[in-house]
Amino acid sequence: MSVEILDGATIVNFLEDEEAFNISVCNRFALLDTNKDGLLSYEEMLKELQCLRVLETHFGIDVKPDPDELGRVYKSLFIQFDHNLNGSVDLEEFKMETREMMLAMADGMGFLPVQMALEEDSILKRAVERECNKVVA
Repeated sequence: MSVEILDGATIVNFLEDEEAFNISVCNRFALLDTNKDGLLSYEEMLKELQCLRVLETHFGIDVKPDPDELGRVYKSLFIQFDHNLNGSVDLEEFKMETREMMLAMADGMGFLPVQMALEEDSILKRAVERECNKVVA
């Protein structure tokens, strides 16, 4: 995990670079698809959903969420990805929903820089790395 500074433009520029975005999403999908069947089950996606840390922090301080409520939130998030409601998420669904979530995040951030702790292999970390590489080049 590393602390990075990004804003909405970092995310939007990454999404506009379709090759970089697609490679990152495909790599993340492959990492999550532990049984290599080309689909993500709820169990395979749960780790990714847990990384979102929904309801687990309150102004940066960890709080103990109600496990039942947290389970409902994770199921709801999974359904958000499962566009055809067949109980699994394919690569296209994963890609489309990841793009929508990132656009919403970019919209919420606007153009004010935000400091965030990012997982090393996260898609947001890839967006920051891409931006840094463009500045250096």
